[in-house]
Amino acid sequence: MSIPASMRALQQSSLDGPKDLRLVSDAPVPTPGPGEVLIRVGAAGVNFVDVSQSRGVFAGGPQPPYLAGIEAAGEVVALGEGAAGVELGAHVIGVTIMGGAFAEYAVLMAAGTAPLPPGWTDEQALGMVVSWPTALAALKPLGQIEAGQTVLIHAAAGGTGQVAVKLAKHYGATVIAAASPDKHEAVKELGADYLLDSHSSELAADVLRLTEGEGVDLVLESAGGATFEASLAATKRVTGRVVVFGLAGGEASITNWDLVYKHQVHLIGLNIGILIQSAPHIFGQVMGEMFGLIASGVLGPGTPTIRELSDGPQALQDLEARTTLGKLALVPSISLSA
Repeated sequence: MSIPASMRALQQSSLDGPKDLRLVSDAPVPTPGPGEVLIRVGAAGVNFVDVSQSRGVFAGGPQPPYLAGIEAAGEVVALGEGAAGVELGAHVIGVTIMGGAFAEYAVLMAAGTAPLPPGWTDEQALGMVVSWPTALAALKPLGQIEAGQTVLIHAAAGGTGQVAVKLAKHYGATVIAAASPDKHEAVKELGADYLLDSHSSELAADVLRLTEGEGVDLVLESAGGATFEASLAATKRVTGRVVVFGLAGGEASITNWDLVYKHQVHLIGLNIGILIQSAPHIFGQVMGEMFGLIASGVLGPGTPTIRELSDGPQALQDLEARTTLGKLALVPSISLSA
């Protein structure tokens, strides 16, 4: 197919947040370098990382002006030198952590792409390389969840939270899900055993009441801010684990005094990019487990809310305001989602 010289894309022009994300029509189409592939983007996933980068709080993130978006799925239309394991015409999904996914074309590392499961559309695969492995890594190799244990999942109605609820139930855990009350019904349908108001000042007390004063075995902590303290207080002493993979509500602090005298818990940090780089064997286990769950039907095609590329700025603002439900997808043209 013919590849144009320019394309539509969303460009971040400042570090003042999603309001300064702009649709441009003359962005140059990138050329794949060694080990890279160029895809015609069928759908791009909206993640909280995109919000963090737009605010300049994502460590090592791109500096404006930059093309935004980290997650893209689409058809491979060009191969860079030495790009192995990927064929022209194949549909793949991958991550471009320095941006470029919110566009008509994007470059991905060939080795970091995953093939779409047979019969899945580009938008149905969104989450496979960001939300899903994050939830799985937090639950299993890091969180060490076991059948019969109890897990507290924050932001349970979000893209990562929803798959975490589903997987935790699959592994035999009791799930306490925290979300806005207007999103409780959607989370309940995923199998959550208990639903709590994520905005409640009594969150820790409610968890302790549900666990007869013991606390949960595992917390999936992505809320940050004041909720971080509630997560620590709601965790079982000595054996409880808190896996931290997000800070949507802002930074929080904990001291060595807190860990010795107040919160005797295991604190575990998770960044999926660092996991890939520093512990590829663990990430390989996570991806192997994930594809096994797809093959067995535990994880099926995603059903994201689809919005046109030009709606990207508002989509990110909605995500930041926590008014969204589940996964969001941006498509360069609505016709691509058919």
